[in-house]
Amino acid sequence: MRAHDHRDLLFQLWEVAGLESRLAGTDLDRAAVEGILDTADRIAAEHFLPHGRLVDEAEPRFEGGRAVLPDVVKAAVDAHAGAGFIAAGFDPAHGGMGLPETVHMAASFIFAAANVSLSGYAMLTVGAGRLIQSFGSAEQKRRYLEPMAAGRVFGTMCLSEPQAGSSLSDITTRAEPMADGRYAIRGRKMWISGGDHELSENIVHMVLAKIPGGPPGVKGISLFIVPKLREDGARNDVTLAGLNHKMGYRGTTNCALNFGEAGGSIGELLGEAHKGLSYMFQMMNEARIGVGTGATALGQAGYQASLAYARERPQGRAPGAKDPAAPQVPIIDHADVRRLLLAQKAAVEPALALALHCASLVDRQRQGDAPAGVLLDLLTPIAKSWPSEFCLEANKHAIQVLGGAGYTRDYPVERYYRDNRLNPIHEGTHGIQGLDLLGRKVLIDGGAGVRALMAAIRADIDAAGVTPLAAPLEATLVRLERVTAHLAAQVAKDPERGLANATLYLDFFGHLVMGWMWLRSCAAATRVAARDGDSDFLRGKHQAARYFMTRELSRTEGWAEILMQNDPSAFEMDTRWF
Repeated sequence: MRAHDHRDLLFQLWEVAGLESRLAGTDLDRAAVEGILDTADRIAAEHFLPHGRLVDEAEPRFEGGRAVLPDVVKAAVDAHAGAGFIAAGFDPAHGGMGLPETVHMAASFIFAAANVSLSGYAMLTVGAGRLIQSFGSAEQKRRYLEPMAAGRVFGTMCLSEPQAGSSLSDITTRAEPMADGRYAIRGRKMWISGGDHELSENIVHMVLAKIPGGPPGVKGISLFIVPKLREDGARNDVTLAGLNHKMGYRGTTNCALNFGEAGGSIGELLGEAHKGLSYMFQMMNEARIGVGTGATALGQAGYQASLAYARERPQGRAPGAKDPAAPQVPIIDHADVRRLLLAQKAAVEPALALALHCASLVDRQRQGDAPAGVLLDLLTPIAKSWPSEFCLEANKHAIQVLGGAGYTRDYPVERYYRDNRLNPIHEGTHGIQGLDLLGRKVLIDGGAGVRALMAAIRADIDAAGVTPLAAPLEATLVRLERVTAHLAAQVAKDPERGLANATLYLDFFGHLVMGWMWLRSCAAATRVAARDGDSDFLRGKHQAARYFMTRELSRTEGWAEILMQNDPSAFEMDTRWF
């Protein structure tokens, strides 16, 4: 059994995201793309999916200063890299395949659904490599990019420290200039995913540090390339201090790293001094979309598992059935079970549509479409946070479908929930994404990004005409525009007070975007039905959209009331009253 719905993935790619229009000027056609995805599906089925329980239970061990993982992890990442799925994310000039980001994202989704913790190594490596691709010198590109694209060298992002999580202005890691132009790196980094292992020949750490004498706060942060091993194979004084044992994602090592304990951790400046945080935001934003895609994949995996169980598990009879000797019915025949399944479908399918839409914006941006970059910037906190919150809720529903069995390790749904529970925290908490959206993104250029997005949504509403889906979406759009204007004025006047309910605003905004994704999906389903004939698959799209518009968008009415008041309960709570 697949952990994802392959038919839905192809529908999303071709009919909703319109991938075919992006293939002009490439060597790819539909058959080639589907061949790539079939290969991803095969490797995921052989090397990722079967080992989900094993890598969860046999979590990484800290032995003799090393991180020890089950052998199946290396076999999986080798198969993945050997088939070119890391190279897929790199430019051909540096050993990559140069695939459209939409295709790369679709393949990444397949691997994440099969085993999200094993897919993390590739996501981090591509992100780190793209930083070097964007800001590195010709020599740095020569030495690092081809080995990374080939999967021989993996990458990380080293931001947080024990005393400074998201508050990066408080990092204390230092980079002392050396006579040869390199830097001696000294400091401690915490929560570093993929920070140490023996899965690759080397690990390239992208490390935020401060050069003495630089500007205070975030303006004094620079970015450094710090390999685990130097070119001669000697250790670079990057020490694994210990492993963090999380409730999920256990196949990805999570490390505490010490740099320069013996004075010998050598790093190279990437780009210009004191611009490190602005550079790192490229990788952070890519990772945020990757986290949201992983959260979507976990929601999809839970949905597929609970759907299969509901079709096979007999229990009870219809409420009106009077004959106790009558055979039991599959639990999918019970209305409340169908509600739980429909709630999952209504969350995971538009979340995937948004991930692919963001990937298509990346493709457009690479082709010189500047407005696409503006929309991508605005949608990034939503693409990260909405799936992390609401596909996690879908995983909760999956457990409920299985009943008592859902809480046992005999079935994967409890693991999917534990894995997904990390995603509201990964790459910036849910609350931080709300602050980013309301405190920065909606205000940039006087709200130009918001106006562009609202215009795109309104254009699709107008194209849909008067339908049961368009009307509630239009009402939600008007509601959000009113709330946005109200809160933006408050933020301008008093940022701390104005941002008191930024997290709820993020949920509200995300619901509107997901309603838009459903409208786009249903428009595509209608076109396909007219072309190829109707089907249960297409009818299911319309019914799930109806559920979302009725059960989910209605929640925004209450949220709007709270936001228009900008409820001060938490803001005015005295810390002594807890």
